[in-house]
Formats: sequence, structure tokens, C-alpha cells
Amino acid sequence: MDASATRAHVNLHHAVTVTPDGVTGAALSIRAGRMDATPAPRAYGVDLRDHLVFPGLINAHDHLHVNAIPALGGHAPFPNSYAWIRAFQEHFQAPEVMAALRLPKALRMRHGALKNLLAGTTCVAHHDPWHPVLDEEDFPVALLRDYGWSYALGWPEYGPPVRESFAATPAEHPWLIHLAEGTDAVARAELAQLDQIGCLAGNSVLIHGVGLSSEDIERAIAQAAAVVWCPSSNLRLLGHTLDPRRLCAAGRLALGSDSRLSGARDLLDELAGAVDRYGLDPAQLLALVTTQAAHILRMPSRGHLQPGAVADLVVVEDLGGDPVRSLAGIARSQIRAVLRDGMPRIADPDFAEWFAVAGVDAVPVTLDGRPKLLASALADPALLALEPGLELAAGPCSDERVLVAASGGLG
Repeated sequence: MDASATRAHVNLHHAVTVTPDGVTGAALSIRAGRMDATPAPRAYGVDLRDHLVFPGLINAHDHLHVNAIPALGGHAPFPNSYAWIRAFQEHFQAPEVMAALRLPKALRMRHGALKNLLAGTTCVAHHDPWHPVLDEEDFPVALLRDYGWSYALGWPEYGPPVRESFAATPAEHPWLIHLAEGTDAVARAELAQLDQIGCLAGNSVLIHGVGLSSEDIERAIAQAAAVVWCPSSNLRLLGHTLDPRRLCAAGRLALGSDSRLSGARDLLDELAGAVDRYGLDPAQLLALVTTQAAHILRMPSRGHLQPGAVADLVVVEDLGGDPVRSLAGIARSQIRAVLRDGMPRIADPDFAEWFAVAGVDAVPVTLDGRPKLLASALADPALLALEPGLELAAGPCSDERVLVAASGGLG
């Protein structure tokens, strides 16, 4: 079998697949970056006994280019996000912020994407103007592409105008806006304002929603609108977050990390912080970053591992007990492998053979003190320098790539 055919088709043996719908032991096969219905008898095989396989996670809200900018400290809680924005204006003059903003935006975009990938997130909704780097073939994560957006009702000077943007967004595409991000009367009035101007509909995706009353939530559900919940960001900035249970039960809730300016380190940390809190069980939380997020963001080929789905996968060790807790609650360094489009991007060193067979050049790194292999396209020293806990491994010089099958691999 030639190398291109081998790369195109991989069978995952003895894998246990975990989705919000349950746990199955069905065989998994990857062909040309998609999940395939039929394992090929001569395809490259990876033995995943004692492992669990999850769909790649979907982060429904991030601002990719600001994850390396130092956060504003010492002012929370704010009554709403607009007060935080005003307070941040002076913070722009801080030397460390000015230094971070001098870095090329393309580099900062890639850093935000790498932050997500390291934690098992393979697709992100970026809530800011598009940038050419997002279209580069080796960008670390997939992105929500077919959508419209405005920033917020109370900050019209940034982003597309609300009415015009909503009207220009096809009904089959999601339309994103920060809304009700606060606890005061300003935030509490925003859903009614959005509805009054005709921008509350089945494709409206409301980011944060902290100020939504129970009546507002019912109103949003009745319109088939959805909310992206970012509890860590809400608690840090506002001292409060919404009750997610009604929206989750209606299938109108997804989870986002927000950027590190206010939010959690990454989506995996966001999941860990929500486990055993807020009245949601682990399977419901998993749905918020897989099936439910994919449905709300209109991405039918993501969030699951059925035939035809994009082959974005997260592999973790089976810790026993509730399988979902093997992902929701672990550290990012405990993830065994992250695949994007069927190719390993970061994994433990004993997956070296998989990188080699897939033709993915990789370099040894450490992630939070644990050895890993990272696709070399993601190992730009300037990029690694932005991510705390990630660095090239000491030892062999950096040009010694993983190009051949390692003895003792998992194939």
C-alpha cells in the first residue's frame, strides 16, 4: 500500500467511543479526514484498548487574538461588560499590554488557536473581524465560517452594525452577538431591545446572557434562539452567571471559554469548573461542547463521530467509572492524543508511529511538564513562547524530527 493511501485510511482498534448519547464499542475508521462507515482490512491500525475516544470539542466563543494579553485585575465585579471595556482603556497603556499588542496579530491568532487545540478543542467560533491567517491551511483549529456577527448593542463603534448584520445573515447561518452581559438594568433590558429591532430569531446566538430573566429565557427559546454560556468569564467580570438548566434542557445552550482576558485557560478548564455545579450532569456538559454546539452553530459534520463527520478526535485514557469524567475534569496534559482532520496534531510520545505513517513531521515538546509530540507546523518558537507550560523538549536539537516509525508504537 502506498504512503498516500495509508495516510488516508486508519482503523482505530478496540476504541470505546463516548458521546452525549452514550458509550459504544463500534469500530472507528478514518478515510481522507472523515469518519468512514467501513474499516479497511489493510489500513494502518492503532490499538486503543483501555482508551476512550471523544469528538473534537467545539468552543462556541473565543477572541483568538487576545489570549496572550494580560488580564485586567483588581476591578471586578462590574455591573456590565461596557463598564469593563471602559476600565480596560487605561490598561491599554500598561507596558505589558503594549508589548503584547506589538506582536503580529497573525501570531496572536495562531496562539489563540493553539491554546484551544492543546485542550482538545478542534473547532472555534471566533467573535471578531476575520483575518487572512484564519484561512491558512496549517491553522491549528477549524473555525466557524458561515455566520454573521455584531459585537454588542451598547458598543456600536466596533464590529458590523446590528440591524444591517442581522439582515445580511442568511437564516440558515448563525448570527452572533454579545447580549445581556451584566447584572444591572442595562443588561437586563437588552433582550427586549434586540427583539424590538427584529433581531431575535432562530439563528440568533446570544453570547453570555447573564442578565436574562426566566421570562427572557422562555422568550428566547420560543424564538428558537440560543445562548453561549461562559461561566468562568462571567464570574470573574460580573460575579454572577446564568442558570443554564432551562436552556440546556431545550437544546439551546452551548459552552464557550471566552478569551483569557476574562475567561478560563481553555475549554477543558471550563468543563472542569462546571462539573458537579449548576445542576448539569457530565453528559449534558459534553453535549454543550459537541452535539448541541454543532447544532446551534449549524455545523452538521462536527460534534459527533458518525460516518461522514470530520475526523476530529480526542483520545484519553479510560480511568474507569463515568466515561465522560475521563475528559470533563482532567488536565490538558492528560489527553493522550488530539486529531484534526484525521491527523495527529499533539499526542504522547508512544504515538510516534502514527505521526510517521500519517506523514506528519513532529517535534518533542513538554506540556505542563509532560512529554508530548507536536506537529512541527505548530512548533514555531515564537508561537510556543506565548503559551505558558508549552516548550520544546530539552535534549536532541530541534531539527531532529519524528520521521520514522518508533519501535514499540501503538500501531
